[in-house]
Amino acid sequence: LWFFPHGLAPLSLFPSVIWRSHSFNVGTAGAKIFTGPAAEEFGYQVQQATNHEGKWLLVSAPWSGYTRNRKGDVYKCPLSESRNSCDKLNLQDSLSIPDVKNININMSLGLTLTQKPDGTDLLMCGPLWAQQCGSQQFYPGICARLTPLFQPRSAFSPAVQKCGGPMDIVIVLDGSNSIYPWEPMTAFIQKLIPTLDIGPQTTQVSVIQYAVDPKFEFRLNEFRNKEDMLSAASRITQMSGYLTNTFQAIQYARSWGFHPSSGSRPGAAKVMVVVTDGESHDEAFRESVIAECNEKGITRFGIAVLGYYTRNNIDTENLIKEIKSIASEPTANYFFNVSDEVALSNIAGTLGDRIFNIEGTGKGGDNFKMEMSQVGFSAHYSSQQDVMMLGAVGAYSWSGTVVHQRGSTVDILPSSAFEETLQDKSHSSLLGYSVTSLNDGRTQYFVAGAPRSNHTGQVIVYTVSTQKQTTVIDSERGKQIGSYFGSVLCSLDVDSDGVTDLLLVGAPMFMSEMKKEEGRVYVFSVTKGILNEQGFLSGPSPTEDARFGMAISAIPDLDLDGYSDVVVGAPLEDNQKGVIYIYNGEKRTLNKEFSQVWKVLLCIPVLPPGSASAPRSGPTIPSGPSVKELFTPSC
Repeated sequence: LWFFPHGLAPLSLFPSVIWRSHSFNVGTAGAKIFTGPAAEEFGYQVQQATNHEGKWLLVSAPWSGYTRNRKGDVYKCPLSESRNSCDKLNLQDSLSIPDVKNININMSLGLTLTQKPDGTDLLMCGPLWAQQCGSQQFYPGICARLTPLFQPRSAFSPAVQKCGGPMDIVIVLDGSNSIYPWEPMTAFIQKLIPTLDIGPQTTQVSVIQYAVDPKFEFRLNEFRNKEDMLSAASRITQMSGYLTNTFQAIQYARSWGFHPSSGSRPGAAKVMVVVTDGESHDEAFRESVIAECNEKGITRFGIAVLGYYTRNNIDTENLIKEIKSIASEPTANYFFNVSDEVALSNIAGTLGDRIFNIEGTGKGGDNFKMEMSQVGFSAHYSSQQDVMMLGAVGAYSWSGTVVHQRGSTVDILPSSAFEETLQDKSHSSLLGYSVTSLNDGRTQYFVAGAPRSNHTGQVIVYTVSTQKQTTVIDSERGKQIGSYFGSVLCSLDVDSDGVTDLLLVGAPMFMSEMKKEEGRVYVFSVTKGILNEQGFLSGPSPTEDARFGMAISAIPDLDLDGYSDVVVGAPLEDNQKGVIYIYNGEKRTLNKEFSQVWKVLLCIPVLPPGSASAPRSGPTIPSGPSVKELFTPSC
């Protein structure tokens, strides 16, 4: 019996010595040990596979790489050979999405490694894979199926972002006598341009300088790349002049800066950036000029440079009021003021992000949808409907969601599908941290865990109709704050009749009365998608820091009584060495008393769910240096 179910993988530790046993289940003779780098989290996920070359264990190492660039990788370990060494597949640089600026740094490839129940489809994911959009990096995650020889097929990223359509930007730059020194003005442009996605199909930039009269420094279609544009910006010299005709310059930019003869493109978003250090001498034209800009759909940023006023002890109130009137609404998003010319460069990055968000995300940069979704943080194949479920813990500002994929059809479940059930006002539920499915013989039910929902954790059962309508069937909340209830899910068909009998829910951070992270696994019976709590499994002593339930897996019938069994991991038990518990199925339920406990030989400490390396800044990854293949020569 090859003893490597999916759910055991996060333990990273497998036993070779029986600690205590209530009944015989599994022998340990002839165990084969594969050891890999602990620093890479070797053993985080394990899958069995067979091809024409033999039998293998695929072992993930999601922190493989350099200290500051943990791209992640997968090893193949031979079961058909006598050697105990594993070969790294070197898959980190094989994944990319066409027509996207791929960022493969720290993507944690192998954090998810799973396959279909029939073993025909291996899947790996790197949920922290990023893409570059302008100056921003988004984290939609990346996945790829593996060929029989364990090479990645075409990678896919269901939540990959469109960085926005074409955008024409005209910078209206005050060059009057009061601007001093001049060099910070051109330095500001040179710092702003790199934050933009410059190109003939993306963003074009023009600069118009003005004092008494405006003039082009360069037009929208004059430069096709950042390098040439930056060189031109560095050569702009101050025109000087005793008047500041700001609204004449805005009118000129509206009429000619966005004219087709200057390279303006139909359908491109129009953005104007006005930089000035003084009140205008043609303020009488303000209302008509701004109204015409609004009619043309020009989004305007107003930047007030206060240096001249400050140096001469002039009240800045009227200047700020005028520049605010130039800026689009809401004014707070489109108005800046800086203390002097030198300080302009300090806002270039922020301005670039706000410009990008006009077309790049369409949400003002504050209300993230799928940009940080980390699709592939968890994965599960639903055999009844051939649906692949992918958890997206960072979706909708970390409320989370689930992505359903069938063939080439991808459905990202909207936030509205779960918001009433989650009641997630703080946007931190992390729905999709774990996913699984239930089957009653006719209906397929999907289950997603949200371990930070309402601080106690939550499990949601739902269906998706052929019209893609999501219906929540049931939900259960955890009983203790911080227990991470729902971070681990395991569905169990005890009698192998094709109907799910039980759902096991892990709460590995559950605190005992002794203030120890004992952990707990709750048992729910399932009736047409409705969960009914049947208590919890007997496990570690309340005096143990065990994190019992951090891994749960249904396994084949170990004791040959005709019922499927379950293993549960407690990776911190026994002085952080780790322990595995075995529970036997009986009829349509599970014996809550363990039948066997296995003590492991090797371990290093495990990171807690929700720690500093949890989804917002990186995945929650337990640790361990080796994996072991166990079998029973007889039973």
